[in-house]
Amino acid sequence: MDIDFFDQSEEIVIKELESFSFQILSRYPIDVKSAVSINYEYNATLKIETNAGQFFALRINTNSPRTPENLKAEIAWVRHLAADGRVKVPQPIQNLQGEFHTSILHEISGRIFHCVLYSWIEGNELEDEPTEEQLMALGAAMATMHLIAPRFTLPADASLPTFDDALWWTEDFLLSEKSALDADAKSLISQALSAIKVGVDKLYAGSKPILIHADMHGGNVLWHKGSLSVIDFDDSGFGLPLQDLATALYYLDTPEQDAAFRHGYESIAPIPQCSEKEMKMLFLQRRIILLNYLYETSNLEHRSLIPKYQEETLRRVRAYLDI
Repeated sequence: MDIDFFDQSEEIVIKELESFSFQILSRYPIDVKSAVSINYEYNATLKIETNAGQFFALRINTNSPRTPENLKAEIAWVRHLAADGRVKVPQPIQNLQGEFHTSILHEISGRIFHCVLYSWIEGNELEDEPTEEQLMALGAAMATMHLIAPRFTLPADASLPTFDDALWWTEDFLLSEKSALDADAKSLISQALSAIKVGVDKLYAGSKPILIHADMHGGNVLWHKGSLSVIDFDDSGFGLPLQDLATALYYLDTPEQDAAFRHGYESIAPIPQCSEKEMKMLFLQRRIILLNYLYETSNLEHRSLIPKYQEETLRRVRAYLDI
């Protein structure tokens, strides 16, 4: 973690990233008028306006551990979806070297930022209370991508993780030497992750993973004039459709929302089946992965959530393990 830079206030960090974006964008065939931060959470996203009146979205991977090989895979998948046309997605933009991602040294933090420029898509993220129509569209979009994925071939120079690990192969900040957990918390998390690994192994036995979005919640889709677009494929990887489904359902608050999403999915394809116990296991896995993220992130606002989030996570672990 880059303490000197990312431990500054969010306002200072965002202002610097907005300024630095002009250096990034000098590598693209566009004449930039403005660059304004529209999201600073897991990564940084800026709305770019050109002097010709065009708009783009620039993602700067400030927190993501994704490698250039991972970005090549993500971009190839998004381009495949765009070419298919059944799910609305942004178009990746080539830089002056003909590449779809740009890696550049940010001298102030001492880090190399991997960046992707996408076409701009109009719309708003789904609110905390999405409508039945929106949730049905979200479910339908996921099912459609699950149908498209088996026909996608990963480029030879690209790679993505397979989500057969309890922490989805993210760096472990809960049980490793980097952990700040006390002994009791470590013991609970360790027991939970062991149980989750057994459960995941059973799900993968005899199943063939496909490329999944892996983070399809209301903040990663846009709604505009009755139409839904899917964005932010930074978490995508090879997994089971059930894992994609469980991740989306994890963020829903009511049985009515759950039913609307499922109905949308089933309008396109049969929905992945599992037991109630397996779904609870996948929900808990998501919760623990997010706790791990809070310890890993350089976003100070997110790190401030750790005490309450950890307390609730441990309560859920005890309930799951029946301790």
